[in-house]
Amino acid sequence: MAAQADPEPAVVEPGQGRLDLGQVLLRPIAEGEVTLLFEDLGRRRGLGPVGHRAGRLDLLGQLGTQAIPLGFERGPRGGEEGVVHTADATAPGNAVIGRDGGGSAGPDSGGRDTEPVTMGDEAVAGERGAGGSSLAPYPGRGPAAVPGHGRTAACHAGRQICARAWRSHPRPMLRLLHTADVHLGARHADLGEQAATQRERQFAAFRATVELALEERVDLFLVAGDLFDSNTQPRRSVERAASELGRLAAAKIRTVLIPGTHDVYDRSSVYRAYDLGALAGLPAETDLLTVLTPERPEVVLPAVDAVVFGLVFATKRAPHSPLAGFDASKEDRARWRIGMIHGSVAIPGRTDSDEVVVTKDEIAASGLDYLALGHWHSTLVAKSGGVQYAYSGAPEPVALDQDQAGRVLLVTLDERAGKRTVVVEERQVGRTRFEKLDLDAAGVASQPALISELLTRADPDLVLDVRLTGVRPDELDLDTDEVEAALAPSFLKVRVRDQSTPALSEGPLPPPDTIVGAFVRNLEGQIAELEAADRTAEAAELRDALRLGRLLLAGHEVSL
Repeated sequence: MAAQADPEPAVVEPGQGRLDLGQVLLRPIAEGEVTLLFEDLGRRRGLGPVGHRAGRLDLLGQLGTQAIPLGFERGPRGGEEGVVHTADATAPGNAVIGRDGGGSAGPDSGGRDTEPVTMGDEAVAGERGAGGSSLAPYPGRGPAAVPGHGRTAACHAGRQICARAWRSHPRPMLRLLHTADVHLGARHADLGEQAATQRERQFAAFRATVELALEERVDLFLVAGDLFDSNTQPRRSVERAASELGRLAAAKIRTVLIPGTHDVYDRSSVYRAYDLGALAGLPAETDLLTVLTPERPEVVLPAVDAVVFGLVFATKRAPHSPLAGFDASKEDRARWRIGMIHGSVAIPGRTDSDEVVVTKDEIAASGLDYLALGHWHSTLVAKSGGVQYAYSGAPEPVALDQDQAGRVLLVTLDERAGKRTVVVEERQVGRTRFEKLDLDAAGVASQPALISELLTRADPDLVLDVRLTGVRPDELDLDTDEVEAALAPSFLKVRVRDQSTPALSEGPLPPPDTIVGAFVRNLEGQIAELEAADRTAEAAELRDALRLGRLLLAGHEVSL
């Protein structure tokens, strides 16, 4: 289906005036099914498809000839629903007829909110209809596949040729993209000259997240806190982020975000200083972009049949758990109940001092269908009771040791036969890669040889963590700081750690009454005692001293 296609009436040949229904051969229509091909007997032109326009004349290929069952899509205001025609997936195109049957979108139309009849590509879980909703075809074919079958879905009146829906159940599927902890505008004081580069990488990951939402045609875009790294942001940075949110709004993807602990909703909040919706070019009264605050803790979104709760505070440290006493199980304003919190799931002894903490028992009692969490930069998907919750993690690592960051979550909520399911998929959007490499020191010939070997992995998006292990030859002379400096221009970050163990003396020892013999026996005795007591760090120092001593006593030049 052409993006943002506006429904158009069926075209009548000039001079014909109107479509003479007496010249139209109606084909048999099964209950719950509708054929969308008709024959113009007056002009003897055979079967032809219904066409549509998308900004310019968009001539589509021929549709299939078989009658196909209909699925359903709830309109943004409830009531009579749009009909989703699930044709053969190989059909080269599709066509749209307006809900009023004459091809016009009606007085309440607005881009994706026109509730059209859609014909063409197979509507699969996750696709979006022109009403801004996920297309959720019912399984199987024939009347039994469609709720409310037994009524004729086709109607012909005057110049209108339409397929009308009847009142039925709301659309049972919701797809959302969940992200958090983007930290736009982070200073990265520890990265020096790389700070600006890393800020751009974070924005690139946010843009990639928006691109993913557009490609997947999700219903909701959730940001669970810390979109910005602080409340001190230049206008240009906020405008840049708002522009991306405006792209989602233009595609009728609704965004809901909450402040976090970095962009906390205090008196100096970036969300008080700037109107994100206005910067995104949106009118004041819109549900396409919503910032939930203590003053506005929830938003009902009829177009996607969901209510989103933003459980946030006006202070960085919460006065109590945001889920204390919260229960959405009796919520009846929408089918889907989504929660958003920026904080930690309680882990005894680890999260006691965190600013915002919720317990698994509170999550289980919340009555939510999905709880979108932010604050932890690693991805975590879990369940408590019947409630699915997840941390999306940061879309791009904020610190270069966060090797579990770089992802966002695609979440599909569905209901079939009264049973609700939640499926969470991880998607990579960050560019940063992490690699840990263990090398046996016995196989390293020299420091230049080590540098040459590691340069074969050069990648500006790679954080490389190298560890030398095993028994280190006495002749191997390494300075890890020099190795890191030589490799730095070729990697995002590189770390080299020498955890190899200098060898103990091999073969027969010199007599104990010689300098070498006494030295070796003394140090090896101390090393044995330290290792027996698990004082490995001290033992390693003595092993290195033993190595250097052997080299000196053998007449080798040693640099310290």
